Amino acid sequence: MNEVRLLELGRLFLLWALPLLAAVFLLAAQRRRRALERFAEPALLGRINTGVRRSRRVWRAALALAGFAFIVIGLARPAWNPVEEEVQRRGRDVVFLLDVSRSMLAEDLAPNRLERAKLAILDSIEKLQGDRVALVVFAGTAVIKCPLTYDYGFFRMAVEDASPDSVSRGGTLIGDALRTVIQDVFDNQPRSHRDVVLITDGEDHDSYPVEAARELGRLGARLIAVGLGDENRGQRIPVTGPDGRRRFLTYHGREVWSRLDADTLRKMVSVTPGGRYLNVATGAVDFGAVYAKLIAGAETTQLGSTRFRRYEEKYQIFLTIAFLLLAAEVLINERRPPVR
Repeated sequence: MNEVRLLELGRLFLLWALPLLAAVFLLAAQRRRRALERFAEPALLGRINTGVRRSRRVWRAALALAGFAFIVIGLARPAWNPVEEEVQRRGRDVVFLLDVSRSMLAEDLAPNRLERAKLAILDSIEKLQGDRVALVVFAGTAVIKCPLTYDYGFFRMAVEDASPDSVSRGGTLIGDALRTVIQDVFDNQPRSHRDVVLITDGEDHDSYPVEAARELGRLGARLIAVGLGDENRGQRIPVTGPDGRRRFLTYHGREVWSRLDADTLRKMVSVTPGGRYLNVATGAVDFGAVYAKLIAGAETTQLGSTRFRRYEEKYQIFLTIAFLLLAAEVLINERRPPVR
């Protein structure tokens, strides 16, 4: 046995209860003696006490305290005999590229396009199986809210926090957002097993998104575009005025109507290997199932390895000793056998 470790070291603080239990035993003995003194005179009390083995009463208390101590040590999960192990991580690198421009506030999907997109991403978290994920939000600029990580809890918080206020400039520049992914999230080495999930209404302000998608395809990455919104009539964009009243976004005195630009998204996915376009439009889609089919079910690669030391847990030994001590405490008889 070497290098003993306690995997739950904090539970040893329960040992502070030992002095308290010992004090309880002493207090109980004092109360018992005082009760007997009130019950009988000294001469009779001496005859009563001859039937009690005080040493065994002390042993019972000691065994109970020792049993409690061994239970606490067992709860601390003692372990030894470390073994070096290496765990291989396999999966894909998946970047969610989320449009947070004001057009995503249109309500042709309930409650609006942006909230529906966030719900779709959150649905996919349940299907993550060793994939590294990242979140990039964009409008007129792109911001990396979460770099590639295995920390799905942090990724979830980044998704929930996404809003039009996450970026400093309005507009919609899909091409620039894709270039941010290429330059700042992925490395520039050609490599497969990488996906970009673009969730947007497809409206773009001359950022050359098809050319950016072609550059992404040259790196071996796949683009999966999810189109949200009404492709025909479009929808107005609700905003809140300075007076707190709800109104619709206007430009040069005319209301702005946002439409899904599915043609641009189809062109973008066509220039990446295995690219797919999901035309959600104003309908519903189980994005968790889509993720499981398109990404989780796709070919994976080794993303790295982690070496760690695994210890053999031996808490069973201490709990067994505690059980035997407590069983012995119960079996000890404090009273002497009657004299015939």
